[in-house]
Amino acid sequence: MSPGLRVGLYGGSFNPAHEGHAHVAETAKRRLRLDRVIWLVSPQNPLKSRDETADLAERMAGARSLAKGPGMIVSDVETLLGSAYTIDTIRALKARNPGVKFVWIMGADSLASFHRWRGWTQIMREVPVAIVSRPWISLKSRFSPAAQRFARFRLPSTAALRLADTRPPAWIFLFGRFNFQSSTALRERLKRLAG
Repeated sequence: MSPGLRVGLYGGSFNPAHEGHAHVAETAKRRLRLDRVIWLVSPQNPLKSRDETADLAERMAGARSLAKGPGMIVSDVETLLGSAYTIDTIRALKARNPGVKFVWIMGADSLASFHRWRGWTQIMREVPVAIVSRPWISLKSRFSPAAQRFARFRLPSTAALRLADTRPPAWIFLFGRFNFQSSTALRERLKRLAG
């Protein structure tokens, strides 16, 4: 990646990937005018059970089927780096790609539990963060420990185009239409069909 590129990092288990994930990635790419969005498919989310996590190849294939359009990239770089934590991945990518303007992307559902991630305060200080609204949780997430702790660094949604150029900590909440799909609901439906 060449210096000056505006690149969104969108991490997750994608277990399974669904239209809600695509909505978050596409919304961030469009509203922040990112050159690329890299879907970082986690080898194993430390906060989730291995028993309920599908095989990495299956989750990669699911993400690829949804990451459509120019600049959408699905990557297993966390596996290649041997990285189990987002903070380590971000630091490694920044070190390997000096001058690239990285932005961390997540749905509002992730913001609600962000304070449980290892190194969450360091993540906020490493890269600007874009939060995309998600149904049922958007209001609650705006009062989460992470949102409260970094409240003074929140930018108005009108500043979306300059987020990638803003020195962290800086974050923005992007409101938009809701996509109601969720991995949890899809897994539950598959269990009921199998049972």
